[in-house]
Amino acid sequence: MNSLAVIRANDSSKLSTALRDLVKYGHMSYSSVPKRLEPGFADSILVNVMKSPLKIGCTAAAVVPLMDSASAAISRLRKIHPPAHVIIVSPMHEIYHELIGCIEMLPEAFPHKFAKSKSYL
Repeated sequence: MNSLAVIRANDSSKLSTALRDLVKYGHMSYSSVPKRLEPGFADSILVNVMKSPLKIGCTAAAVVPLMDSASAAISRLRKIHPPAHVIIVSPMHEIYHELIGCIEMLPEAFPHKFAKSKSYL
């Protein structure tokens, strides 16, 4: 696991589509299934990483560990347009280690959609 993708969306369908777009169009590889995040926690991650105030909060959020490096993930993310806000968190961010510590305890975001598909693992 080299980096994490935190996805913030307006609803769960956009969240699911964004997760699939990262693999299909961004050619990113997940090291495990996406985990559900509380929207408020995802908003605080955005503020922590971007170092700017939040304009609008989200209503659905997830985090997924990536096998890609942060720089590769950011480069690929710039070429696609997922229907949600995606934040790449690398080990250089303070919040990264907190997320790594709690990621195993988080519930799966979409247990049936992503667990069966090997292309997402």
